[in-house]
Amino acid sequence: MDQHLEVFIKVVEKENFSKAAEELHMTQPAVSQYIRTLEQSIGTRLLERSNKFVRLNQAGEIVYHHAKEIIALYTKMQSLVDDLTNKASGPIAIGASYTFGEYILPHIIAKMKEQYPDIHPSIRIQNTKEIIELVKKHQLDIGIIEGFYEENILNSKVVSKDRMVIVASPRHPLLGEKGEISLANLEEETWILREEGSGTREAAENLFRRYKFTPKKVMEFGSTQLIKESVEAGLGISLLSSWAIKKELTNGYIGTLRVKGLPFKRNFSILTHATYQTKALQTFIETLKTYLGDPKKSRF
Repeated sequence: MDQHLEVFIKVVEKENFSKAAEELHMTQPAVSQYIRTLEQSIGTRLLERSNKFVRLNQAGEIVYHHAKEIIALYTKMQSLVDDLTNKASGPIAIGASYTFGEYILPHIIAKMKEQYPDIHPSIRIQNTKEIIELVKKHQLDIGIIEGFYEENILNSKVVSKDRMVIVASPRHPLLGEKGEISLANLEEETWILREEGSGTREAAENLFRRYKFTPKKVMEFGSTQLIKESVEAGLGISLLSSWAIKKELTNGYIGTLRVKGLPFKRNFSILTHATYQTKALQTFIETLKTYLGDPKKSRF
């Protein structure tokens, strides 16, 4: 039945029987037969079909949601069995929020692959809220997020501290100030912030609450890279991770404002399920911890 679910998932995601058949290296009639058999076993139609599209109906939505979890759990089961006799190998589904995923994770993956070439990671980069949900649904083996996770559904552990600084265009007049400035001096500035659900947005809001500060003008962007480009162009200022701006600082594309009370520090945390972990996942976590070092003695 797991193969029927795999075929079903592929048809749903490709929205087309022939495209799904091509990716699965099957004939289109074979794919259609798998779907018919699955619908018969479930007892109802799951897909609405026409010459132009294939779409989920309400029952299909339920089956698709659970099929993703079942396949993820089946893969994990197989990996655990393989671990009994083999060294660290096999797939790992890793999710990370944008700052960690785009600026830190690639270096950790490269380091792990040097020593463990038989581990095959797949990466999802989403905002913090979305990563949490994907781990809960067993679509990720591990999630790395910004900030805290306060529920008891998943295991959570802080693995590093992140330094957040306020960045501005290299032409910003306050960059020439010799001493520290107050956050209140930035009230009239345009603040460029990430979208709701982002860990970087949460950090900015925590900073504002701590100093009872409310920016008068806010622009909201869904990408750290877009924010950096906008800051460089002089559209406004932003609070960003020191990890995310290393190249821009080195090249003089942006600068950091010396603000009282900063850098603002937040946590990077890992999220996993309470169930037994594969050797591949354990190896990844150990590599991550070694790369980041002791969070109490963070070098960032």
